Amino acid sequence: MCLLKPRCLLGPAFSEDMKLLFLACLSPKTGNHTTAERIRSHIESAGHTCELRDAAAFQSSAEVANLISGHPPFEGALAIHLFRAGSLLLDIQVPFGVIFGGTDINEDVKVEQKRVVMERVLLKARFAVAFTDKLKEEAKLFLLSQSCKIYVQPQGIQTEVSEKFCWTEFLRSSGLGVELMDELRVFLLVCGLRRVKDPLYLVDVFSEWHRENPLNVLVVIGPRIDPVFSVEVEAVVKKTAGVFLAGARSQRELHAAMKRCFAVVNSSVSEGMSAAILEAMDLGVPVLARDIPGNAAVVRHESTGLLYSSPQEFLHQSQRLLSDRELSERLVRNGKLYVEEHHSLGQERETYQRLVDTLLLAGRVKGLRVHRFAPEGSHAADGYRRLIGEVIVHKVAGGLYGLPRPHPLQPRWEERPALTPPPDPETSPPLYRKQGHKCQEESGCRR
Repeated sequence: MCLLKPRCLLGPAFSEDMKLLFLACLSPKTGNHTTAERIRSHIESAGHTCELRDAAAFQSSAEVANLISGHPPFEGALAIHLFRAGSLLLDIQVPFGVIFGGTDINEDVKVEQKRVVMERVLLKARFAVAFTDKLKEEAKLFLLSQSCKIYVQPQGIQTEVSEKFCWTEFLRSSGLGVELMDELRVFLLVCGLRRVKDPLYLVDVFSEWHRENPLNVLVVIGPRIDPVFSVEVEAVVKKTAGVFLAGARSQRELHAAMKRCFAVVNSSVSEGMSAAILEAMDLGVPVLARDIPGNAAVVRHESTGLLYSSPQEFLHQSQRLLSDRELSERLVRNGKLYVEEHHSLGQERETYQRLVDTLLLAGRVKGLRVHRFAPEGSHAADGYRRLIGEVIVHKVAGGLYGLPRPHPLQPRWEERPALTPPPDPETSPPLYRKQGHKCQEESGCRR
């Protein structure tokens, strides 16, 4: 049926190749960059043009508005992170959607000035995507959002290991000696060097453990995102026994290193959804993750991974993993199955392609003539267009496509479009009064 193909609703004027702007934080070799590139690829595989830009390259929303209205103009936009990227879309005149990054909902909402801006972004957005149900609930709690706009789509995971990767050379370049290299138990902490990732959280307890058993080592791998904090991390690691720092690697090299390590570690203060954890599961590597909401949403303790809430508990869980082969095999087996069942790349591709179609349809709605229902330029006319746009989003994205349909929430009163009051029969033209009396006579209505 053509109802399942939103382009059919628009007729021949709809171009297969639509131009969209995609804003995200694009620090090289980070999870955010990888996620953005993957989603861009999904969109372009549907025949659209998706221009990915670093949000840090823009100083104001006015700059983005000027870019949007260029020649040829963009017809829609996307952003990852409500504050850093979403705030730059507040002045644009085309429909847009947002994707929660994690720190926007978990951390930035604690700052009132940022929270107010993010609430405005969410109100104006046509849709929002959360990686987990927990993230959606947090958004509803702190941003007073319209939950009918928020869809839950877990990250799609795909891993690829570099065939040219040399484990021995990797360890040597990270500062480890060549003695007993094949017997080392390497715990790999995958993170960009910034405070929210808290890479120093386990340093002291791990160093003490290393002194007891020199075969246990911790390697921190990731890009230097925060220059000042990176210097601090480097200084601490340099004087700490058993802890080493590896430079950023390509995605395929990172996956190869993860494949060879004993366990992948996460120590973040906040996560939206850690791609490194899911990639480790997909690669068949045990996971040790800090017990925070974002991690607990994907790691089931003692089933798909191990959670810890303190450095001492991390040490206890690590020792269990070393001594209990059956536990390790169960975590690997269940983790692999979990990723296959819940983090399908194909499902993620389908979701974003269909949500983008709703953006393009909503853009066409702006040009609809609604003069039969309300005077052009009135609040009521804008309200009709907004209502039609919301119907398109929920029918096309939710009902017709089978995406998870959020429960609708009535907007707060101040968000509802004002309606044009009906004409006064006493002051209206004679034609209106005549029609009004005729209607009353036929219906028997007496006011």
